[in-house]
Amino acid sequence: MDKLRLKFSKTGRAVYISHLDLMRTMQRVFSRAGVPLKYSEGFNPHAKISIILPLSVGTASLCEYMDFALTEDRDLAALPGELNPCMPEGIEALEAYPAPGKGAELKWLRLSGVMKGGRDAAFYNGFFARESILVEHRAKRGLRTDDIAPTIKLARFADIDGGVEAELILHAQEPTVSPELMMAALGENAPAYFRFTRLEAYKEDMTPFR
Repeated sequence: MDKLRLKFSKTGRAVYISHLDLMRTMQRVFSRAGVPLKYSEGFNPHAKISIILPLSVGTASLCEYMDFALTEDRDLAALPGELNPCMPEGIEALEAYPAPGKGAELKWLRLSGVMKGGRDAAFYNGFFARESILVEHRAKRGLRTDDIAPTIKLARFADIDGGVEAELILHAQEPTVSPELMMAALGENAPAYFRFTRLEAYKEDMTPFR
């Protein structure tokens, strides 16, 4: 069975599992569950799995996706129930199905988060409503400056006890903007602490990604 997709969540202590460790973890989970992953051929075979848009360490998500292939036909509806008893704490398989398209179709992410030790909601609402938001960041070829305003579809902030609650919709791939990049754009006005969770993923036209 080729071109399959697993939707899973990564929360709690699992947010500190790095991308490479997550790949190894998933291979062990499939093995322990008796679900045979397909491997590449050649001198250095590797499991045919790939995680779409890997998370930064410390970020939680309710909508992670992994493409994979199996060596035999399986009941995909039952697959999460087979995998979850073998999953580490904080990772839960939610749904498995034939991949309807490429991972590159994932273009927008909706996130929620909390920010502490910075400015109030009115400041952030005004800052991210600007037509141009320049931020310097490190890229593959060194430092570069980008305008991230066009990649922010929604940035809504509200004051709460002890900080600010945020709701964001950000462009996820080509170009990419992240909460970390948004905080960098704030410069000295950035909060001392922030934590975001991915909630939903969308295609370019804002239809749900699967």
